[in-house]
Parts: sequence; C-alpha cells; structure tokens
Amino acid sequence: MDNFEILGSFVDSLPAHGFPGMDVTVARDHKILYRHSAGYSDMEEKKPVTGNELYYMYSCTKVVTVVAALALMERGGFVMSDPVSNYLPEFAGVKVRAAGGAYAEPAKSPILMRHLFNMTSGYAYDLTSPYIQDVQSRTGGRCPTRETVAAMARMPLDFEPGAHFRYGLSHDILAAAVEAITGERFADYVKRTVLVPCGMNESGFRMTDSVRERMAKQYSYSEKAHRAVETPQTNVYILGSDYDSGGAGLISSVSDYIKFADALACGGVAATGARILSSRSVDLLRRNCLTPAQLTEFEERWHGLVGYGYGYGVRTYLGGAGGSLSPLGQFGWQGAAGSYVIVDPESRSSLFFAMHMLHNQENFVFPRLCNTFFASLE
Repeated sequence: MDNFEILGSFVDSLPAHGFPGMDVTVARDHKILYRHSAGYSDMEEKKPVTGNELYYMYSCTKVVTVVAALALMERGGFVMSDPVSNYLPEFAGVKVRAAGGAYAEPAKSPILMRHLFNMTSGYAYDLTSPYIQDVQSRTGGRCPTRETVAAMARMPLDFEPGAHFRYGLSHDILAAAVEAITGERFADYVKRTVLVPCGMNESGFRMTDSVRERMAKQYSYSEKAHRAVETPQTNVYILGSDYDSGGAGLISSVSDYIKFADALACGGVAATGARILSSRSVDLLRRNCLTPAQLTEFEERWHGLVGYGYGYGVRTYLGGAGGSLSPLGQFGWQGAAGSYVIVDPESRSSLFFAMHMLHNQENFVFPRLCNTFFASLE
C-alpha cells in the first residue's frame, strides 16, 4: 500500500529551511493518488499555497518542447541526422570559438537535429550576447522567436557540434526549427499537439493579466540570509514579448503539468485518451545518449545527479554509484525556480513538484524528493 506520509513529511520540512510555498502531486494510471502543499505562496503576506497558483516552469519547459518536437519527427517532419540548417539556413555558417576565445573559425561539421535534443550543439546560455541585445533593441523588446534564434546563429559555439555536453540554448533553437518546419508559431504548435490533447487548459507561453494574478510570488534563496528573499517577478529566459522560449518559457500549474507527466508515464497516452507520443518515442526520450566523457561533464554540472545519464531533454536513471531509490529508467527534469518532474513508465507513476524560488537548492531538495517519492510507492 502506498504510504505518502513519507513524501508529505519531507515536503512539510522544507519551509523550516527558509523556503517559500510548495505544492506536490502524484499520479498513477491517469488517477491522482496524492496532493499536498506546504508554506506560503506569499511569505510577506503569509498567504498559504492554495493549489491554484501558476508558476514559471523554467527548464521543465524543455520536456514539453522535446515531446512536441518528437511528435513532429514521428510524422516525418525531420530525422535526427538532418543538419539544423536544412530548416534554419542561417545555421549553415556557424563558427566555433578558438582556444583562448580571441576569435572564431568555421565549424568543421554541421549542427544536427539530435545535437539540439541532447545539448551537444555547442551553445551555452549566453543571454547577454550583443547579437541578442541587438534584436531586443531593433524589435522594441518583442524578439520574435525566428528572428532572435537567427541572431543566435551568429554566436560562436563553445566546441565542435557533438563533441561535448553543454547546457544552454539548444532547445530554444529547436523551438525555432519546429516553427520553420510546421509554419506555426511554436506556442500554437505546442498548444495543439500537447497542451490541448492533455487537457492542460491553464498552461501556455503568454503572460496575460489573468495569468499574472495567479502567479505565485517569485523568490530567490539567499546564502547570506539562509532563506528565500523576494526577487523580480520576471523570467530572464523569456527574451521578449513575442519570444516562445522552448527552453524555459512555459507557465503552468501543478494540476496541469501532472497531466503531461502522467501521459508520459502511461506510454504517451493522456488521461483524455489522446495520444501525444508513441511509446517508442517515450523510450527514445529517456535513452542515455551521452558518451562516457560527456556523462562526466553532465555530472560536473549537476552534482546531485550522480548515477543519471541524459537523454533527449531529460535526466534518466542508469543506476551504478548513484545510491538512489530510483528504479532504472525513471526520467524527468527540473526548473530554475524549483519545479521538478519524475516519470516512471514501469510503475506508470509520475510526480510533479513546484515552488517559485530561484537558486533553488536543487542538490539538497531534488535527490531527497526523489527518494521519498519512491519510498512512498508500493
């Protein structure tokens, strides 16, 4: 019998560490098994979490983007070995930063579509690039997705495509490629192929007045104060009002995002009965695709993910020296402000956890959240 008191006790302990409010839910086979919240969505006003809050998903957006792109691949839109320049011609002339970074030289090989999926394209997170700033200036802050990503093509790569793992703008570029292939704005394509089929009526890429009213207050953890402190209520990864960030632009609720996680746990079929992805694509999504050297780079970036590999936009548990209670093959990802998704196809179970705190202490929270979740399942 499931014992979610274990998970609930851990969540209840987090506000004592200076964290703001949080909300967690668990699903299995299209049924919600557990829902629990703790702390305050507004710490100053002492407003408890109600479950109605909306959050910036930050990098939990990446899982949605990859699933939407894989659905396009299933329909013959592209293959993983295609050069990105087939769809975004400006990427035909990318350059690689030379040793020392003083100049750049033409890349010896093209960026392939699979390099975008597995973060080996060579692009880091350089949001202050003068090329991006130029688009922001020219468009009055709108930054249409295709125009902004075209500017990214002028940014030098950190290495030859496919050579190393580097967490960065790859999934933003993937979103632009999807736009080019489909002829649809990325946000509209995601809504049509993922959000609506899953019944995710509270999720999207647009900040409206009604969305703003429901947003949980955003905080940032202060190492000096040892607690969350209020921070600007913005998402720096959303580069402009017309920019659909495939890497970090989704806004959603706990009630909505669990519907997406549940669909992946159930072989790509949502509770609505709609199929958003084939079971083969779900398996592809969670297959480690990093070399041993790239896995070392991945673990150096995320010390809390020892024992995991990286598939297409997700961590995937490989076992070994990780020492986690996770079953092999469970997968998911996390966002900068504390969103966290776990998907376990073997048990057809999933978890989604959200808070709104940058510098989210992920190496403390997430391994413990994972262990208490799987300890709760029987």
